[in-house]
Amino acid sequence: MLTNNHVISGCSSIQVNSFDAVVVNTSETPDLALLQVFGVGNFHTIEFARTPVDLNSDITVAGFPYAGVLNGINITRGTVSSTGGISGDSTMFQISAPVQPGNSGGVVVNSDGLAVGVVVAKLNPVLEGNIPENVNFAIRGELAKQFLQKSGIEPLLGSTVEELDSTSLADILTGATVFIQCQ
Repeated sequence: MLTNNHVISGCSSIQVNSFDAVVVNTSETPDLALLQVFGVGNFHTIEFARTPVDLNSDITVAGFPYAGVLNGINITRGTVSSTGGISGDSTMFQISAPVQPGNSGGVVVNSDGLAVGVVVAKLNPVLEGNIPENVNFAIRGELAKQFLQKSGIEPLLGSTVEELDSTSLADILTGATVFIQCQ
């Protein structure tokens, strides 16, 4: 399982959908971590897009925001607002899909259902007296692919076949998004 390093940093134990997991590899820059899950788990794999995501592309994000308050998986949609991250950080791109604490480490997919990034951050809730709306960030899919390769895993690359409807995207993300608990 791929997630953010900040999600599992400092954990004494990790569970993925109630199955025990261990850290295989981490990177602070980009903020990524690879987990190995033990036990019986039926997890769907999402293939990566072959090319980087373009400005204003439609994207969909999944996660478990505010676990314990909200019930279950949350799917949101938006666009790629900028091809750069905070202060021009080239490891990220900006997305307009709403994300909250608990979305970190979630996959960002394009309209074909292929991974183009990993949710990593949102802008500070109060910036110069304003409340930013839907200013969120994802690690570039190309960097996630490189991280997996350096970890000894060859990422699966998908082919653009046709755009999927929103319900089909939700089905794919529901099968591939896991709840990570850090203790």
